[in-house]
Amino acid sequence: MEQPLQQPSLFSLKWEIRTMLYAGVLLLTTGLGVLVYKNIDTIGHQAILAFIALLGIGSYYYCLKHKTPFTTEKAESPNMAYDYILLLGSLSMITFIGYLQFQYNVFGNRFGLVTFIPMVILFFTAYYFDHLGILSLAITNLAAWAGIAATPQTLFTQNDFSSGILILTAIVLGILLIIMGIFSRKKNIKAHFDFTYTNFGLHLLFVGCFAAMFEFEPIQLLVFAAIIAIGYYFFLEAKRRKSFYILLMTTLYCYVAISAEVMYLLFNFLRADVGGVYLSFMYYIVSSVLLVIFLIRMNKNLKS
Repeated sequence: MEQPLQQPSLFSLKWEIRTMLYAGVLLLTTGLGVLVYKNIDTIGHQAILAFIALLGIGSYYYCLKHKTPFTTEKAESPNMAYDYILLLGSLSMITFIGYLQFQYNVFGNRFGLVTFIPMVILFFTAYYFDHLGILSLAITNLAAWAGIAATPQTLFTQNDFSSGILILTAIVLGILLIIMGIFSRKKNIKAHFDFTYTNFGLHLLFVGCFAAMFEFEPIQLLVFAAIIAIGYYFFLEAKRRKSFYILLMTTLYCYVAISAEVMYLLFNFLRADVGGVYLSFMYYIVSSVLLVIFLIRMNKNLKS
């Protein structure tokens, strides 16, 4: 007896289409930047500003026309292109304000307004339209307004963490973001924003504490104890959320802090010589193996 032909299973193209839309927004904004740069003398600043403004206004108008009613819960996008048109409008707005300051110096010496105004607009946009990507832009602008470059690529390379004020700013801002995440979750006001707040807060808080540990030697042990306490908090958070990402970041930060403290005690406190070098090699070999075993076991526990 012949077997009936099996119908091919459906294959979702959701993420492929979303990736293409996201890449399209990035390519469009990048292409416009290159076009303006190469033709600035022939196009004119006013024409460029008018075009950027129209692009931003048109994007926001489309999103206002198609958005679902506001809710403190998670709101679903009305269509596939909605989130990316909103992202295009927000990037256009940031570009417009930056261009105004760069070309016409409309804010004078009040440079903080260049980041503060976009920050307020981006936070409002993120909550009103329910957009995680724009929330990330808003948090980045908040950090820039506070004097910190807070993207993953620039957090370590474009900040002078020898400044006590900058170290304190990073720690306070990290705590503030974590509190904002807890508030969002506890009050159920865009509770899904919690992870984004926690992610930025985690990195800022750990990096700020690291800078304090290395910069302020008299309170090094105190800061080290604070890092371990923070690590324990995020370890519990990782278990509660079943998030291997938070567990991984927390473990790596704590491992670096413990290793730095071991090396400090070995070479500065105990005054170890060549034997200390061999001990340090042994420490890194054994601790790296234990670290990998710990992460593998914890990953299994989180999945189960």
